[in-house]
Amino acid sequence: MAKQRSSFAKLQRDKAKKERAANKRADRRDRKDLSEDEETETTSSDVLERVMGDGEPSPDELLKLVEDLHNRREAGTISEDDFEEAKIELFARLTVD
Repeated sequence: MAKQRSSFAKLQRDKAKKERAANKRADRRDRKDLSEDEETETTSSDVLERVMGDGEPSPDELLKLVEDLHNRREAGTISEDDFEEAKIELFARLTVD
């Protein structure tokens, strides 16, 4: 007895799943490449200067700074003391409506 073929819809779902997985891999690779470039150019004092800078950053910019700060701590490019100091400064600048 012959094996029943997959339906067209199942084939399309499988194809879409593989495409999403390939896109995720490419995005991860691109983010890793970007973060490696940034890490080599900045030091922990540069991060602290950017965090403690003048002006009022937008909420999106603050979130990006927090994300960058955590990524640097996980990568070991800044010390724990610098991380805590920068985190306190960032949360002090965060406004809650």
